[in-house]
Amino acid sequence: MRATLIYGAGDIRVEDVPDPVLHEPTDALVRVLRSCICGSDLWPYASRPASAQGDRIGHEFLGVVEDTGSDVSGLKKGDVVVAPFVWADNTCDFCREGLQTSCRHGGFWGADGVDGGQGEAVRVPQAQGTLVKLPVGEDSALLPSLLSLSDVFPTGHHCAVTAGVGPGKTVTVIGDGAVGLCAVLAAQRLGAEQIILMGRHPARTDLGRDFGATDVVAERGDEGVAKVLELTGGDGTHAVLECVGLRPAIETAFAVARAGGRVSRVGAPQYPEVPAGSDAFRRNITLTGGIAPARAYIEELMPDVLAGDIEPGRVFDSTIGFDEVPSGYQSMADRTALKVLIRP
Repeated sequence: MRATLIYGAGDIRVEDVPDPVLHEPTDALVRVLRSCICGSDLWPYASRPASAQGDRIGHEFLGVVEDTGSDVSGLKKGDVVVAPFVWADNTCDFCREGLQTSCRHGGFWGADGVDGGQGEAVRVPQAQGTLVKLPVGEDSALLPSLLSLSDVFPTGHHCAVTAGVGPGKTVTVIGDGAVGLCAVLAAQRLGAEQIILMGRHPARTDLGRDFGATDVVAERGDEGVAKVLELTGGDGTHAVLECVGLRPAIETAFAVARAGGRVSRVGAPQYPEVPAGSDAFRRNITLTGGIAPARAYIEELMPDVLAGDIEPGRVFDSTIGFDEVPSGYQSMADRTALKVLIRP
């Protein structure tokens, strides 16, 4: 079968690899219907040292169950399923607390001998706890939005939930990437009164307005902070959703938070320490967020997707086949594509 491998910065290749087989009785084999490129895939794409041996990559996919191990129940051949971006048994103490990202028996796709999600098929460890059955067919028009449940939409939702977003709350979302736009959608779904989206790409911020943003701030740095404060009567917002992961973004987040507010970060931090000094202390700002336990949210979010009440799949603005995956990475790195959907 074909799969995506990364050999170094800017070096993505689609190659033939062995077909996956069951290793453990808790495994399942899934034929991939849709996968995609994540913004976090761009970090190794930009900086990974070159190597002679490529590694599998990708962590967002949905597909059809082709086979299951003897210990897997509740899933059968032909079921359409979505996989969260980490695999987990969904039964350990951390999983029961809604922290499947800390599962005692789980792990990450594309690591330690586990397949990456950007392939024609995937061996799924801990399949019974990992996979979520979808009540749709293989050709459903809802597949892009259902694929978003693997990572990007639950990540935006996690950001909003941990920041305490709810009715009557004011929110600033920093970043107009796919996660930031999903954070806007999540904040709107949770009833936020005002949602300020900080982004400067018109096509993306227009989608953000469709998702529920009440205001758009294109300025950055001190100018951006001043604009948010102007829009909030000088107070800042109750919640700030930081969806970028760069130091200027987290600095802006603390600057636009209302006294007593919460800053939630889900952008993978590319800085060694958080700039939360005496000012954040004096204003009682809480820092929260972290890697999103997508598995904890899928069943909660899925009904609204199935009903068509929300369409997080609109963040996919480019659809490609496997032969085009290297150019898909480049288009996302160049910011000419927001999020790329892959159809095997």
